Amino acid sequence: MLADACRDLGMPVYAVLGNHDWHADRVDELRPILDDGGITLLERDWAVCELGGIEVGVVGTKGFVGGFPGSHLPDFGEPLLRRVYDETSAEVEALDAGLRAVAHCPLRFVVLHYAPIGATLVGEPEGIWTFLGTDRLAAPIAQHEPTLVVHGHAHAGTFEGAIGGTPVHNVSVPVMGRDFWTFEVPYPVHPASPVH
Repeated sequence: MLADACRDLGMPVYAVLGNHDWHADRVDELRPILDDGGITLLERDWAVCELGGIEVGVVGTKGFVGGFPGSHLPDFGEPLLRRVYDETSAEVEALDAGLRAVAHCPLRFVVLHYAPIGATLVGEPEGIWTFLGTDRLAAPIAQHEPTLVVHGHAHAGTFEGAIGGTPVHNVSVPVMGRDFWTFEVPYPVHPASPVH
């Protein structure tokens, strides 16, 4: 359905997969369907496109679990726990690398599934925040100052928060109360990133 809706838009469409896509182990089935619909899947990846004469950088990665102050998963203990920490580290490193790659773009967007801040989780039971995201994702966002960050996953969370001056929005459908949201971003919101 999504691929059919996007096929004839005539503009770039980017997406990241979420935990249910990975849990169902159907990622290999989804990729060609999204490709056929003209949707570029960003998994630890980035893209640059031009819209209205403006160069736009989009960085996408699923993100992962790990927690927030007072509930971080540690980088020690059993090997299984360390693998979870390493997986999150790979997501953080990919986010940083992508933001470096699009640093020259005046408009830079980050698309995540898991939350990079606790502010957009308010409304969810605090006991599960560790599994809804991690503030480790916030470090590259704070450093590179993209124009806008969106994430999903937290269906009972809060719509907006920020990392420094960068707005962060939880765009899960239950939080938004509708199927999509349009963000108006005046140009130029931010100059190219000071970090290259």
